[in-house]
Amino acid sequence: MKKHNALKVVIITLLLFALLTWILPCATYQTEYTEVGRYQVGLFDILSYQSTVFGYFGYIALFVLVVGGFYGVLYKTGAYRRMLDSLVKKFKGKEVICLVIVMALFALLTSFAGLQLALLMLFPFVISLVLMMGYNKLAATAVTAGSVAVGLMGTTFSYNTTQVLQQYLSVELTDLIWAKVVLLVLGVAILSLFVFKFGKKAGTKKVEDKNDFIPEEVKTTKSKDKDKKHKVKVWPLVLILDLILIVAILGFIPWNNSFSITLFEEVTTAITEFELFGFPIFGKILGGVSPFGYWNLVELITLMLLAIIILKFVYKIKWDDVFDGFGKGVRRALVPALIVILIYTCLVLTTYDPYQLVIYKFILGLTKGFNIFTTGLVVLISSIFNGDPLHAFYSVLPYFVSVVTDTNNYQLIAVIFQAIYGIVTLVAPTSIPLMLTLAYTNTSYKDWFKYIWKLLVALLVLAFIVFTVLLLVI
Repeated sequence: MKKHNALKVVIITLLLFALLTWILPCATYQTEYTEVGRYQVGLFDILSYQSTVFGYFGYIALFVLVVGGFYGVLYKTGAYRRMLDSLVKKFKGKEVICLVIVMALFALLTSFAGLQLALLMLFPFVISLVLMMGYNKLAATAVTAGSVAVGLMGTTFSYNTTQVLQQYLSVELTDLIWAKVVLLVLGVAILSLFVFKFGKKAGTKKVEDKNDFIPEEVKTTKSKDKDKKHKVKVWPLVLILDLILIVAILGFIPWNNSFSITLFEEVTTAITEFELFGFPIFGKILGGVSPFGYWNLVELITLMLLAIIILKFVYKIKWDDVFDGFGKGVRRALVPALIVILIYTCLVLTTYDPYQLVIYKFILGLTKGFNIFTTGLVVLISSIFNGDPLHAFYSVLPYFVSVVTDTNNYQLIAVIFQAIYGIVTLVAPTSIPLMLTLAYTNTSYKDWFKYIWKLLVALLVLAFIVFTVLLLVI
């Protein structure tokens, strides 16, 4: 299998996006649709976008690097491999139950709290677990990136994913909530059936490929160290990883924006403003910490770095081994981090050179007023052009609402936008969860598409059945 296939696919996608600037005119919509001519993007123009990419999205690439470094340190504990072995042994013969729980959890956290990028910190762990249970790398990709896609398809209370829809369509998170839950539950069910039917039949058959994802046991030379190795306790590692996940969930759930709960904001304010001898000691130590409900990947980076320090002392790892493990993990994450930068370069290019609107105007002009199929096609294209839901929705909605003025269908339109976006992330070369997973597992994009297209069709059929029902009943 050729290396860096995912990286090549993203580079080709970026070049194709640039080529389209030579073919299509740019268009904007403020109070009316206006074409402003062609602005051909050249190679040096692409390079010039990097200041914007790093300024707005560089922290996401940094997050990917820190995740890599974090797992490099986990390998040094000796407990990480034992934890994986213990889980595989515990679920032997019950692998279906384990993986269904993982997929349902990932989908729910994405749907409820918008953790689609934050969950990347668990992908290496789950991928190793899936492989050790006997499934192939394509199945591991479906379990991780696939469950995130299903969670996006059935988005419920994730404010970060839906705020643009709320702004332009004047909808509430609870509008048609039953339809979103149906998409989420049936999506997880279809994904699960797909994984267990095809997980062991397709993809890489080389057993040695798994060695890259399963950590070796820590090797020692002294006999007393060998005895110590067998006494390495797993529960401190499990506790630390559980705490990271729990804090991340609490931090990302939109308490105020979705549920009007201000408790965490009040607690954070009280802590940061607390003064000791007239000095706000905790506020200075914590710095500009965001309250739960407003966290992003920056807070998770800090959390993982603190966890590394705790692991160092709990498992008595030498600093040299900590730096060595962190460095090896970062090196492995370099290509995925580069893919993040290139995907957001695609986003900046299509934002600075907005030829998308020309395509959307043509498609929406094929029918009069609202149509679920032309709406779905527009969202599909915008989801490929924009590797972020906010930008995918924003690139269409200002013009869309000027064409589709019947507000009676806006709740349905919101469901269509979020469902189609989620489904597209299964295959889009601008989907960060997907492309990072393909890069990490060194899986061919072509092999992935051949493996996943049946699931893609099934989810699209499910979505349009739900859309049609909603059209008839609302």
